[in-house]
Amino acid sequence: MGDINAIAKQFTDFYYQTFDADRSQLSALYRDMSMLTWENNPIQGAKDITEKLVSLPFEKVQHRVLTLDAQPASASVAAILVLVTGQLLVDDGQNVLPYSQMFHLVPEGQGYFVQNDVFRLVYG
Repeated sequence: MGDINAIAKQFTDFYYQTFDADRSQLSALYRDMSMLTWENNPIQGAKDITEKLVSLPFEKVQHRVLTLDAQPASASVAAILVLVTGQLLVDDGQNVLPYSQMFHLVPEGQGYFVQNDVFRLVYG
């Protein structure tokens, strides 16, 4: 396994840049067995996950990553757990929305896919 922190940073940079530009393009990162829990709402499968992300009630979004932690997720497979905390700016709003997101990345070919994804807004 390569440097998991570098892999996690590369993945999250790509994920959030793609999310902010065109959420529909994130479908390539998920598989039929992938699961997203969005604010306590479980969704399974690349198609349904993408539909959820595309249907979110905002036009523009900007992610600001504040922290990024990565750990090996398995002794036998080069899977990685990634925990992100950050802030969202949506549409033309001035108020930031704190969030946390966890990704379980599983190796496939020369890259990784998202097996599990848990997203939560953090309310103070």
